[in-house]
Amino acid sequence: MGLSVWEVGGFHRRPHLVVIGGGIVGLFTALFHKRSHPRHHVVVLERGPYPSGASVKNAGFACFGSPSELLADIRNEGMDAALNRVEERWRGLNELRAELGDANIGFEGSGGHEIYRTGGPLYPLVAEGFDGLNAALRPIFNGPVFQWSDEMIGRSGLSGVDHLVRTTFESPIDTGRMMETLLRKVSSEGVHFRPNAEVIFMEDGPLGVMISLRDGSHMEAGQVLVATNGYTSSILPDLDVIPARGQVLLTEPIPELALRGTFHVDEGFYYFRDYQGAVLLGGGRNLDVAGETTTNDGTTEQIQFALEDLLRTVILPGREFKIVRRWSGVMGFGATSKAPLIERISPRVSVAVRLGGMGVAIGIRVARKAAALLHD
Repeated sequence: MGLSVWEVGGFHRRPHLVVIGGGIVGLFTALFHKRSHPRHHVVVLERGPYPSGASVKNAGFACFGSPSELLADIRNEGMDAALNRVEERWRGLNELRAELGDANIGFEGSGGHEIYRTGGPLYPLVAEGFDGLNAALRPIFNGPVFQWSDEMIGRSGLSGVDHLVRTTFESPIDTGRMMETLLRKVSSEGVHFRPNAEVIFMEDGPLGVMISLRDGSHMEAGQVLVATNGYTSSILPDLDVIPARGQVLLTEPIPELALRGTFHVDEGFYYFRDYQGAVLLGGGRNLDVAGETTTNDGTTEQIQFALEDLLRTVILPGREFKIVRRWSGVMGFGATSKAPLIERISPRVSVAVRLGGMGVAIGIRVARKAAALLHD
């Protein structure tokens, strides 16, 4: 059946820019480009019925890195690289809050923590580097960042933990509310969001980028930005973007739960928080790195057992709990770099991917750089 003149002129006119991927980076890039080029027709293609990637599959942490993770980065990459990454995360979190508003992202301000389990190997390393880390971070945050707060172990109901570090600069957020707010903003400013539009092929041709969708339709665009993060290999398999699945679970509400804020364990490989009186817990990817290098949604018995064991022995010792929801999200990492990949790969195709599990913190910063790249 043929299209009407109104459909052709409204919904099927040639886009100046197509963004593939409707997550944090994709939506913000579309928004920033539209603000700079208000007359441009900007379309976001999202494979799901709504933004359905890691942007809404995460654990809802507004964080920049725990002491054990940051000290490991300093040992592995050097002070400058590690601090530059922290600054990008911190600036990104502040820009996110300013752009969308704390109420619209569910920012709670209840702080972040890292715990050190009894007999574990991390506490001596962190204790040795603690003062130096705080001194190095001070110029970024304009003050001390981490404080030892061992008294909070008992107040939080934790067991098998000898030491705890706290920072006031982290917080839980509601990333579902965040993405709803961002999607409304993007649409209100004239960006066209097209759900259920999975891209299976694209080619940068002499006149534009030809895009083929799974539903059999085709479109041509002046420019394309790929912002599919962990799913990038399905479109651009040669890029250094490795999928990494993260598994998460949620308990039913726990009576008189004392836990407040975000918590990191074992260099960030485990993480948990309170959520509406329940415990939200994720991680364990380090138990099966090969198996979790996948774009398939799902959970595994090995990792879910480890998460439940952490609940039973550390987070909710001696308490009854019931798991009411389990899910997973796919992140994007690099084989040799923790830096985001933001570059032009052909005359009309650019990428902004490889968020390294920190999309909430750096997504808006990556989007600004991607938008600037499109303008060059």
